[in-house]
Amino acid sequence: MRNRKLKILLVEDNPDDVKIAERSLKKGNFQSDLFTVQDGQEALDFLRRKGKYADAVKPDLIFLDLNLPKVTGHEVLAEIKKDEKLRRIPVIVLTVSKRDEDMVKAYNSGASGYINKPPSTGEFIKVINTVLDYWEISELPPE
Repeated sequence: MRNRKLKILLVEDNPDDVKIAERSLKKGNFQSDLFTVQDGQEALDFLRRKGKYADAVKPDLIFLDLNLPKVTGHEVLAEIKKDEKLRRIPVIVLTVSKRDEDMVKAYNSGASGYINKPPSTGEFIKVINTVLDYWEISELPPE
């Protein structure tokens, strides 16, 4: 078990999915802090600590939607994985896309996992909790 809170960045433009993720964390009673951004550009600014995110924390785990405004999830993932300071952060793609091309591209770009968003809230909560259970017990590299 980890001794510190898991810092999670959720990159999601759907407010309903953000609420589900927040409920999952509360129901699962996880030791975590959830930070959310609504588009790909905000995600990159958060990770690079630019503008209003100058004091942002470096996340331990990123949940990344692919279908984002401004900068796509694929582009965000590629930027993360080519950045020496960010590339070791696990990125879980959480998307509605069931296209094989999207999955292959995400894994080729360094995604740690690819999960289709379940259709029901209950299933969505279960998926989030399962992923968080795994990352709660996993060893993550030091900052």
